[in-house]
Amino acid sequence: MGNYAIETVGLNFNFGNQTIVKDLSLQVPKGSIYGFLGPNGAGKTTTIKILLNLLKSPSDQVFIFGKEINSNRIAILKRVGALVEQPAIYGHLTGKENLINRCILLGIKKTKAAEMLALVGLTDAANKKASKYSLGMKQRLGIAQALISDPELLLLDEPTNGLDPNGIIEVRNLMIELATKHQKTILVSSHLLAEIERTATHVGIINKGQLLFQGTIDELHQLSKPMLEIEVNKIGNASAFIAKAGYEIVTQTDKKITVPFTSAQKSGELNTLLVQNGFTVSSLYQQRKDLENLFLDITKTN
Repeated sequence: MGNYAIETVGLNFNFGNQTIVKDLSLQVPKGSIYGFLGPNGAGKTTTIKILLNLLKSPSDQVFIFGKEINSNRIAILKRVGALVEQPAIYGHLTGKENLINRCILLGIKKTKAAEMLALVGLTDAANKKASKYSLGMKQRLGIAQALISDPELLLLDEPTNGLDPNGIIEVRNLMIELATKHQKTILVSSHLLAEIERTATHVGIINKGQLLFQGTIDELHQLSKPMLEIEVNKIGNASAFIAKAGYEIVTQTDKKITVPFTSAQKSGELNTLLVQNGFTVSSLYQQRKDLENLFLDITKTN
């Protein structure tokens, strides 16, 4: 367990007779950005609440930094920051006052408030009542609250909720900076799969409380068979020629032919073969499924 910031071992959780989490074994490496993905109702938020000990888990099923959560709750939570569902914000206080209040509760210097506001881009709104904040601004303030104690581990539940495109990019860059420059571990749930693909080093996909995939982004992409997309003239003749040469035609349009990708060398050989036989190849492109399509494949299959 020494290499994992988070590890769950066959985690089970029920609400009454309803199974919410079933035999869940997460392994979140230290220093990683772990994208925790799943459809609505898959068990993501429940799992995050269990990791924070907000919901009680069975003994010896949840370990944070190698320590069992139930018997080491206070010591563990001092090393963790979180934003779950809605930020805990006092609307009658300003953004700065909300953070100062958190500093007082945690015994942190009040100057940390201004530093966190700058980090999440809220300096100009520091003295504005939080009740007047937009949804995106409230999310940023919630992230600032999660960061104010300088935690080693961040648990973020839909942190980009309500943010405009610029805000989403800022949160993405912030997470990458926190992981790479400050050696923090981040578990982030999100429905923005393209953002997770740009941000995460590792991914866990959950559906109906069960873990369907866990691994690096590269390992996830290896589940899909890469294709070679060929843009060529005389498409009908080219298709017949390629098939006769022993290649499988997967799809064909008015301008493009798709065959299974095997290697860069084989792709080059096919290109040469086409050109030598009078065809004009406009482009060769190795195509892989993006995270969104892989996610749909995995959740539908299971």
